[in-house]
Amino acid sequence: MSQSISLYNQLVKNKLFNKTINFDLKRIRLVLRKLNHPEKKLKNVVNIIGSDGKYSLLTSLKYFIEANNQKTSAYISPSLKDIRERFWMGNNFLSYKEIKQTIKIIEKQKINLTVFEVLTVIFIVNAAKINNDFNLIEAGALFAKDSTNVFDFPKIQAVVNINKQHLNFLKKKTLNEVIFQKVGFLNNFTNIYIGKQKPVVLKRIRKLLTKNSSLIKYSNSWKLIKLNNNFYYKDKNTKIKLNTKYIHSKGLLENLCLAIKIALDLKVDKQVIIKTIPKIKFEARIDYINRGKLIKKINKNEKLLIDGCHSQTSAKNLANYLKTLKFPIYGIWAMTKNKDPDKFIKEFKGIFKKIITIPIENESAALSNQLLFKIAKNNNFRSETTKSFEDALKRITSKEKKIICVFGSLYLCGNILNKN
Repeated sequence: MSQSISLYNQLVKNKLFNKTINFDLKRIRLVLRKLNHPEKKLKNVVNIIGSDGKYSLLTSLKYFIEANNQKTSAYISPSLKDIRERFWMGNNFLSYKEIKQTIKIIEKQKINLTVFEVLTVIFIVNAAKINNDFNLIEAGALFAKDSTNVFDFPKIQAVVNINKQHLNFLKKKTLNEVIFQKVGFLNNFTNIYIGKQKPVVLKRIRKLLTKNSSLIKYSNSWKLIKLNNNFYYKDKNTKIKLNTKYIHSKGLLENLCLAIKIALDLKVDKQVIIKTIPKIKFEARIDYINRGKLIKKINKNEKLLIDGCHSQTSAKNLANYLKTLKFPIYGIWAMTKNKDPDKFIKEFKGIFKKIITIPIENESAALSNQLLFKIAKNNNFRSETTKSFEDALKRITSKEKKIICVFGSLYLCGNILNKN
């Protein structure tokens, strides 16, 4: 872990690289040109775009394709526990040594890049060497000038739920502009999949894609259904029971259904999909911690649940799941800046017996625990604040049967997983 922090700090402090977000494809295209276009060597690129659900779609697809005896490379953002998690190469993650060597190659080009652009180039350069069957690539904040939008002929561009996240990066701070930045720049002559959206978002997407000559599949061509307390994927030809003990919410199951649709279209056998579903697990997405150091710090009657939700939409998804539980629920809450903590916490009205607010360890972009405490109080939550996760856990744990839910930030969840 210390190596991961050290490597990330090395990137941030490098005079050539800038931690601030600056959308412009000129810099990364110049570096890729100087490196002899490694992006053109990647086979079957799958761009995954949207506000919420990119990781769960990518992870599900990765499971299905690899269960079908094909290799994937995968690029995610952010990593949870370690910077290496961003770079999956088919059999393992890139090593620290390989990441450092690639950074040296990028430095030699003497081009100012953002840190996210550097991370994207690290993935592309190494994925190009391996040449796996598929390359699954999660977009950053938007897509129009995102550093992952550098592939001329992607195999697939899949769009998950779009909502009002990332307004801080836009001059026009509207939902319409978010949709335009994510969908208005999708490639022609590819296969586009549009996941489950709110009607107002779907209407805008359809309008933006009117003149796009790609094969476009909307979420009305498959669906998530519930029969006798079981969820199923269903399209006109196929019905698959979603036999999972790890995927708990409707939002995550919708993303699993989108992945099943794409996998079926990629000729992954139905039986392979059925056998693979029980194995799929999403870290820090409504994720129960069942083993590790932290379990020893709580009572056997308690369950520890972590979720990195940080938007109003993902908050609603977690809240809807928590409403199905029959035990008291206590929250440990932290968030980063550029979010809307007031609207976020309102989604949990009537759910938490108590909320304890904490800062995020080693995260300068975290909101203060005192500010979150005031917001919780103003929204009539029974709340406390403390300076560490460990202290929050001590204050909550008891013999009472309960759920302890840690939520509000993927960076917070990454810290918890490392502590575990």
